[in-house]
Amino acid sequence: MTGAMRWGRRALGFSFFAQGAAFALLVTRIPAIQDQYGISDGLLPVFLAAVPILAGVGSVCTEQLVKRVRPSRVLRWSQPVVLLALLGVGAGDSLVEVGVSLAAFGLAVGALDASMNMLGVSLQRAYGRSIMLGFHAAYSLGGIVGASLAWAGAHWDLSLFVSYLPVAAVLLPACLVGSRWYVDKGDRVADAAEKAAEEAQASKIVFKMLLPLCLVMSFAYIGDSTVSNWSAKYLQDVLGSSEQLSTVPYNVYMVMTLVGRAVGDVGVRRFGAVAVVRVGAVVAAAGFGVVAVAPGPWVGMLGFTLLGLGLCVIVPQTFAAAGRLFPGASDAAVARLNIFNYVGFLVGSPLVGALGDAWSYRGAMLVPMALVLVTLVYAPSFGTGGDRYGGGHERPRAVDVGPSGSGV
Repeated sequence: MTGAMRWGRRALGFSFFAQGAAFALLVTRIPAIQDQYGISDGLLPVFLAAVPILAGVGSVCTEQLVKRVRPSRVLRWSQPVVLLALLGVGAGDSLVEVGVSLAAFGLAVGALDASMNMLGVSLQRAYGRSIMLGFHAAYSLGGIVGASLAWAGAHWDLSLFVSYLPVAAVLLPACLVGSRWYVDKGDRVADAAEKAAEEAQASKIVFKMLLPLCLVMSFAYIGDSTVSNWSAKYLQDVLGSSEQLSTVPYNVYMVMTLVGRAVGDVGVRRFGAVAVVRVGAVVAAAGFGVVAVAPGPWVGMLGFTLLGLGLCVIVPQTFAAAGRLFPGASDAAVARLNIFNYVGFLVGSPLVGALGDAWSYRGAMLVPMALVLVTLVYAPSFGTGGDRYGGGHERPRAVDVGPSGSGV
């Protein structure tokens, strides 16, 4: 293990942390953004849907961009754009200004998410053991910090700009400095022959081979968006909690995702990714079941706790599995898979809302439960590659580092 790899791991972890904080600061202050710009209830869903849609566009563009530049360079410059766009959201006073800022945020987030996970997958391959959950644990920690800062800003009635400025002032230069230690594939620029080989393999990615992971990614984010968008309303309106108590489930959920991801890599190394994903799916489904039948708010809180522990392991392992499935074109596979992150986010909240209005919110919780359980059907896809962190026995295989991109 080289010093460069260790520093690269720390730098990438900080990037995940910064992204978690920035995203939490945006989504937890949506009511304040709506008030500042006078966005109507009818227009608000348009603005909110535009962010994940543009993020998907950013992810698609990143797949093409990394054919010409390293993923580390995409990450180095997309992360400052995200932070500056966040600051722009807090600084404007017209619908045009907030629209431009949210558009920039969405496009940059797509590039940022894709490039971060590209680097994480390639660094995990270089380590030869599971480390992806640790990166996503840093994201969860950033989300907790960002949500806490957002709460403080709302509590002290600070303007959005005043709330966002210190965060951007600290994180932006720190991310730029940390970007010096990002590690790409072998930390070198591929020669023309290697680039041609990787592009050829990327063009041969069979969508039907990637489809199970795409579905799992969508189902996981449908579950995640259900918690983030409906947990407070569900606890207050369905389970009869106080307004203050209704803010707790999402924080509990985020804390449990941090705990689960912090220890998850150990579980993957010992039991394999397939077993960890199966357990995560069962625990998450149990969480939705508890929420659906909960007689009161405290039992509902237990359900959201289980959801955090279960869902948290699925997304990181989905990215890792895509890298193992296409070892010579992991960047393209990760970029395409990342699009389904936003598909799940877009589908989840409206789906639960529509079912809740037409049927009942208790019944609506059974739909993401069923979708998460479908992950059990696709769990064998997480063992592709036969290495110790994929779920099988380690054996020599082709990877995308080494001379001519065909090292063993």
